[in-house]
Amino acid sequence: MFWEEQKTLIVADLHLGKTGHFRRSGIAVPHAIYKADLQRLVSIIFSCKAERMIVVGDMTHSSENRELDMFLNWRNDFSSLQVDLVKGNHDILNDNWYSRASVSVHQKELVSQGFRFHHGDQQETEEKTEHLYTFSGHVHPGIILRGNGKQYLRLPCFYFGHKQGILPAFSHFTGTYTVNPEQGETVYALAGKELVRF
Repeated sequence: MFWEEQKTLIVADLHLGKTGHFRRSGIAVPHAIYKADLQRLVSIIFSCKAERMIVVGDMTHSSENRELDMFLNWRNDFSSLQVDLVKGNHDILNDNWYSRASVSVHQKELVSQGFRFHHGDQQETEEKTEHLYTFSGHVHPGIILRGNGKQYLRLPCFYFGHKQGILPAFSHFTGTYTVNPEQGETVYALAGKELVRF
């Protein structure tokens, strides 16, 4: 999601290093998935002319591996991009790694221009900020579209509730959790390069 006035890209659940983590465990996952995610991130940063990126949790997936070294090299090419991370449940790397990656780490939440950013799991909510509209991730929201027969499509989506907007997982190597919007809530399904509003 791009916050135009602040020149800020907001993403969730990058899960950097996840495919490497699975390969290290003996599960054959193509390295190309990770490269495609990074290339997509580069394209979005360039097309939006983003000066800042807020990651609402799960920037990384697990312990260090070669893919995270690749990200450090990528980060050198984008050193002018300010990166803020609100830690998620998978962000378990040593603080030194985030420092080397020039990532500003926020333990529970980040408040900026009247909005609150946090990962979305059971992290504590600061009482003074609980009234602010919140952007989060963690859930990997998706929606199911059903046809006349038994066919269906499960698509990742942006889910905007009354008090919280939940972003889809940026990484393609994740599942989805089906959301059921209530009256007055909006969902934008990601159908290829199209956004479909529900």
